[in-house]
Amino acid sequence: MRNDYIDQEILDLHKLIGKNVQEIRIQKGFTQLKLAEAIGHNSTTIISQAEIGSKKHFNIEQLYKISIILECDITDFFN
Repeated sequence: MRNDYIDQEILDLHKLIGKNVQEIRIQKGFTQLKLAEAIGHNSTTIISQAEIGSKKHFNIEQLYKISIILECDITDFFN
């Protein structure tokens, strides 16, 4: 029972991070493709799916790179 609750909290956290990355990305004038290329991907799949909290999620290395590229603090993604 507790594991289900924790799993849901983790899913909610991934969605929050994705939403915050998307908001900051848009504020900074980046397209999904431009951000994907900047972190070393040639497709928007990782960005689009992670922003909606779908099948893929950002890992800590990607979040660090994104924070540098978008010139924000990595903690902004968790608020």
